[in-house]
Amino acid sequence: MNQSIIEKINNLKKNKNAVILAHNYQPGEIQDIADFTGDSLELSRKAASTSADVIVFCGVLFMAETASILSPQKTVLLPDKNAGCPMADMITAVQLEELKQKHPVAVVVCYVNSSAEVKAISDYCCTSSNAVDVVNSIDAEKKIIFVPDKNLGQVVKERTGRDIVLWPGYCPTHIFATADDVKKIQTAHPAAIMLAHPECPGTVRDCADELLSTGQMLKYVQNSGKKEFIIATEIGIIHTLKKQNPGKAFYPASEKFVCPNMKKITLEKVLFSLEDNKYIIKVPDETAQKAKKALDKMVAVLPKG
Repeated sequence: MNQSIIEKINNLKKNKNAVILAHNYQPGEIQDIADFTGDSLELSRKAASTSADVIVFCGVLFMAETASILSPQKTVLLPDKNAGCPMADMITAVQLEELKQKHPVAVVVCYVNSSAEVKAISDYCCTSSNAVDVVNSIDAEKKIIFVPDKNLGQVVKERTGRDIVLWPGYCPTHIFATADDVKKIQTAHPAAIMLAHPECPGTVRDCADELLSTGQMLKYVQNSGKKEFIIATEIGIIHTLKKQNPGKAFYPASEKFVCPNMKKITLEKVLFSLEDNKYIIKVPDETAQKAKKALDKMVAVLPKG
């Protein structure tokens, strides 16, 4: 059954000059059919550079919006129109405008996990992999508003020493896990290195050996001589980690690290998306042009290390 669907997907891709991008949190079968997998920054770059006419974005809405903004001439499809991001929904453009009025000289840095409307009134965009470098690229005397993730924002604040106003947003999936969950896994696997995403709450981050984006986790594991790893982020990444590192063992820091939105896309939905151009994500021109300025700054700043 799946093989038949995959063959149909591959034929439609050729006929439509389409490319499939999949985030590291997608189900394994979706990552396996993708032309490119990666974190938000990697996929943003890929969306901008691909020569395909159609981009099937297997992720969530803000990612497809980002692809649309960076590639306005391309057709961007999101196979499930209800695949959203609760964190992105935690701040609106109206709320950000009110915050900017309270801090009129501050520079606004928005995490890529935000709506196109929020990006459009931000000065810079960033991902978890380059947030510190983006903030360090801004004049040292400038106050910074960081939205919407307070956990990533706190990491940036600690690593840069900058004056940062944090918005109280967060990723519901990453805050499901507790320090107790993590410590139980660490006790069970004392030789394992723990890698945590900066979206994790502080008590979980404090247990980690390294704080890394998903893309950075993949590189770290490939370059490490260690054989066991505890992974504190959405469990979808473990599929790729196992594929790339067959001799190494991976343990989720918590079984609760499952994002329901990232799991909405299926092989059938990818097929329907290609067959019927569902669902086209197109950001209005005026919003897209404004948001692109912030996104261009994100794509231009390569994360160090």
